[in-house]
Amino acid sequence: MRKLGLCYLPWGRFNDVCLGATAHTFYDSIFPYLGTWKTRKLGAGRYGWRTIMKRIALYLATNIAVLVVLSVSMRLLGIERLLDEQGIGLDYNALLIFAAIIGFSGSLISLAISKWTAKRLTGARVIEQPTNSTENWLFETVKRQAQRAGIGMPEVAIYDSPDMNAFATGMRRNHALVAVSTGLLQSMRQDEVEAVLAHEVTHVANGDMITLALIQGVVNTFVVFLSRVIGHIVDRVVFKTERGHGPAFWITAIIAELVLAVLASTIVMWFSRQREFRADAGGAKLAGTDKMIRALESLKRGIGERHLPDQMAAFGISGGIGKGIKRLFMTHPPLEERIAALKRGSA
Repeated sequence: MRKLGLCYLPWGRFNDVCLGATAHTFYDSIFPYLGTWKTRKLGAGRYGWRTIMKRIALYLATNIAVLVVLSVSMRLLGIERLLDEQGIGLDYNALLIFAAIIGFSGSLISLAISKWTAKRLTGARVIEQPTNSTENWLFETVKRQAQRAGIGMPEVAIYDSPDMNAFATGMRRNHALVAVSTGLLQSMRQDEVEAVLAHEVTHVANGDMITLALIQGVVNTFVVFLSRVIGHIVDRVVFKTERGHGPAFWITAIIAELVLAVLASTIVMWFSRQREFRADAGGAKLAGTDKMIRALESLKRGIGERHLPDQMAAFGISGGIGKGIKRLFMTHPPLEERIAALKRGSA
């Protein structure tokens, strides 16, 4: 099979006429605490402890910012006072409702704006009308796979990046977005790109975006709920506050929320890794097991390359290499495990 042909300008950028892609600089930030943009990486990457800690720090900063804004808003509206109506104890039913509103609001809002956000983070250009053979092939391949998967035609986009990657995102399975990088089109054979697209279409067909949004919402809810309970206990037992809540409650609640957010993220990451195995299996059904395996093996060459913005880490097709505690924070299983799972399934 031939590689997809790309055109270059003398200064090394992809030709706008060929792919219509524009250059955008990726910036380092973190996949939001809300965790629901649901893009899927397919490639491979190596993350050191410094990168991991930066992601965790940014993840927590985003988490706290969202929850603090929602908490302060509800406090100003007088809603949070319902948690301690008598001034002496928490109303756990009201607290659970309060936590669910905060937890699910952020998660669902993040999901709702996922396509808009992904396009602007990556500079992805949606193919409205194919202007060359590459765009036409991409459009028709996604269309064919979407029909076989029983979903509406996703938007198909290309974004300018040297790394081999692709992602899918969107709130509804019949109105999703599938995008591939120019680096992937340049580096992979056409049959391998077909498998990558099948992987992303399967994510959409499986409703992974919505599923992970709901999981994140549940996790967010318990983070908010338990952090307030811990803050209340410390405020009453340790600092002997008898009525209302003193500063200890808020300080303890914030610290507890930070710690619980880290622990809770491992649950979300576990679900994220499981969905990758399912997407690989679905991609193998749509494009062929051999093509899917070759695509994953080709992605090994991308180890150490630049990747999608970290907000998009769970959306792309590539994964990282991690052992021990680092593995708990991986959105994707190691490529070797994914390849092995496909080989077992085809045996």
